Amino acid sequence: LDVTDGELIGIVGPSGSGKSTLLKVLLGTVPVRAGRVDRRPGLAVGLVPQVEHIDWSFPVTVAECVGMARARGLRTPWITKAERAEIHAVLDRLGLNGLANRHIRDLSGGQQQRLCIARAIAVDPEVILMDEPCSALDPIATAKIEELIHELKGRYAIVIVTHNMQQAARVSQRTAFFHLGTLVEYGATSDIFTNPRQERTKDYITGRYG
Repeated sequence: LDVTDGELIGIVGPSGSGKSTLLKVLLGTVPVRAGRVDRRPGLAVGLVPQVEHIDWSFPVTVAECVGMARARGLRTPWITKAERAEIHAVLDRLGLNGLANRHIRDLSGGQQQRLCIARAIAVDPEVILMDEPCSALDPIATAKIEELIHELKGRYAIVIVTHNMQQAARVSQRTAFFHLGTLVEYGATSDIFTNPRQERTKDYITGRYG
């Protein structure tokens, strides 16, 4: 499985198949126990975690939250004028600039997810890893996040883990199907969803298990 510049790859498969673990391996927070990951030295990677796994009671504003990500988590009052401008530019791109001074706990679910994406973009990444970015959102908020993902596609290489196969079909260019820790099939999204080569892929796509 390879990830190339400007490409969006969808990772699908049932729970426990290794999708989120793969993201952690790509991020470098989980060691590789078999096989290998070829990762260019100095590669900048941004992570968009599942929004429900974040403590939204942390006493910071939206702008401070993005600034902390930009500083790799080191909270400091010393933000230069140029850095402040860059933070607000990121917020503006994601439709959050009007919320810069709002406490993160007061955001809606869709706004919180946009903030997670803003934090990933703030580190100036080449690759963005998204772990179930719409799992806690209603259909309207999901549609808005998917619109944002389409806007980001081409600027970054994006790997998105999702249980929503329709979402993978809508946003990804290539799709990888995982089952029981194994990469079963990988190819063009249209082929995976309309003409899978492997029986296990076909069974999952058609809803025989999941």
